[in-house]
Amino acid sequence: MTLRIGLGHDTHRLVAGTSILLGGVRIEHTKSLLGHSDADVLLHAITDALLGAAGFGDIGELFPDTDPVHCNRDSAEMLKIAWEQVRQKGWQIVNLDIVLFAEKPKITPYKEAIRRRIAELLDIDAAAQVGIKAKTGETLGIIGREEAISAECVVLLQS
Repeated sequence: MTLRIGLGHDTHRLVAGTSILLGGVRIEHTKSLLGHSDADVLLHAITDALLGAAGFGDIGELFPDTDPVHCNRDSAEMLKIAWEQVRQKGWQIVNLDIVLFAEKPKITPYKEAIRRRIAELLDIDAAAQVGIKAKTGETLGIIGREEAISAECVVLLQS
């Protein structure tokens, strides 16, 4: 058995809006995330972690923001495409662990829905293979001032 670890990170700026998309779950909010695609930082971090663990580069190489076809693209679709490429090389997910950095909205009420959506997209067990933690910026920096939301993901793959 071979094991590989991947680390993914993403940050998107917050702008005036009505909702944000986190882990494929729409959350009503007074701001929205700005990005070339749908700006789902959580799914972007997972995509980067999977691609990195498999040695496939990063999300920007697979879905460049210079290509207009990716404008407003569904991050869930991008994750599924990336995961299929990783899976075709014989990799399976052991687990992934995610940290979401957001001052607001509070993520705890949405954690289970996010966990289930991620598990559905990757066809894995939500309870056993998907960990999610939420952290605030304690009013410091771009997270604390509610200027951005970030996510980090670590994934363990086995073949």
